[in-house]
Amino acid sequence: MNTLYAQHIAQLQQRTENALSRSGFDALAIASGIEKFAFLDDRPYLFQPNPHFKHWLPLTQHPNSWLLIRPGRKPLLVYYQPDDYWHVPPSPPSGYWVGHFEIAIISDAAEAAAHLQGHGRLAIIGEADAALAGVTPNNPEQLLHLLQYPRAFKSEYELEQMRAASRCAAKGHLAARDAFMAGASELEIHRAYLAATGHTDRDLPYTNIVGLNEHCAVLHYQYQDAMAPSQSRSFLIDAGAQVNGYASDITRTWSRGGHEEFEALLAAMESSQLALVDEVRAGTDYRDIHLSTHRRLAAILSEQGVVKMSAEAIVAEGVSSIFMPHGIGHLLGLQVHDIGGFMADDTGAVSPKPEGHRYLRLTRKLEAGMVVTIEPGLYFIPTLLKQLRASKNAAAVDWAKVDRLLPYGGVRIEDDVACRAEGAPENMTRDAFAALR
Repeated sequence: MNTLYAQHIAQLQQRTENALSRSGFDALAIASGIEKFAFLDDRPYLFQPNPHFKHWLPLTQHPNSWLLIRPGRKPLLVYYQPDDYWHVPPSPPSGYWVGHFEIAIISDAAEAAAHLQGHGRLAIIGEADAALAGVTPNNPEQLLHLLQYPRAFKSEYELEQMRAASRCAAKGHLAARDAFMAGASELEIHRAYLAATGHTDRDLPYTNIVGLNEHCAVLHYQYQDAMAPSQSRSFLIDAGAQVNGYASDITRTWSRGGHEEFEALLAAMESSQLALVDEVRAGTDYRDIHLSTHRRLAAILSEQGVVKMSAEAIVAEGVSSIFMPHGIGHLLGLQVHDIGGFMADDTGAVSPKPEGHRYLRLTRKLEAGMVVTIEPGLYFIPTLLKQLRASKNAAAVDWAKVDRLLPYGGVRIEDDVACRAEGAPENMTRDAFAALR
């Protein structure tokens, strides 16, 4: 781990020095962020660290800390460690990362300013509320582009964190599946997931989506019913884990059996998802994978008799978007929807979305080291089906079959996939599940 981390830090140092030179700055200060409080309350929100800060350090619960990067010198970590009896303060710095930094420990957040001043023209990355006396975030656009574009290419250290995050989440998914099969409620399933991963809600990289039956059709279902339904037919869980600031993002759909039509859709989507994963190859435009998804989805709708049109017509008429309104996936890493998905290059030029596909989150050409999600879905969403009923294509739909499938909500299957320089991609998610067998 120490060797991989050393290589990672060396790469970041070189990349940052180049960005500073190109953008005309002498040094870079990065705020970890501050703890934020609810309006008219003393209750804090969950702390979310600046992703630029945790790119360098595996510190995710350290508000009021700073990182200073100077060409030709070790990075300086200004480490906030208050003398606090209301809360547990951060432990003294320790671990594999410590030797790669100069460290200045402060007990008052304002003390950081003295360590950050006097370094020439200073670029400062952070939110406005992180400002200190004489140190105000300026977030230079050119510098941000230069740093955020290559963040898509993960170092071997980063890939190891993401593999570990996949292994952690896989344990939770299997525990959640078992709870569903036992008839648990959404809340009980969520708790089983947390227990298996060793996470609390504050550790999750995003709020778990835990939906039973019709809730499987709500793309970002945000609740967890405490009472189990009288009959649990289907179960969709979109849940990840976090290791040293790096996320996994995995979705699985399960059925308790007994409905041949839904089981057939599940099997078809599983086969299609694996074929789409195999399209993650260096040089492939991610937009082409998204369009390929719609062709494959259309074929399923046609072959399963949901829509009695050719696959080509289903795509051309936009019918496939009724059943899958979201994009095929996104970049993954320090953020679940990692930044830089629309960047054509490090100048910040934008790579456009395909016409008619406004929810796609990634439009770049794939290169070695990128980690993306592949998450096709097929849903029976009442509000979108209402639009289809009112369209010229309504007569081509087997509405009786749709009505039989509505109580199952839908299907989504999502894996985290690393693009390699040559050959087949690395499916971190499937590898994680396989390791548990």
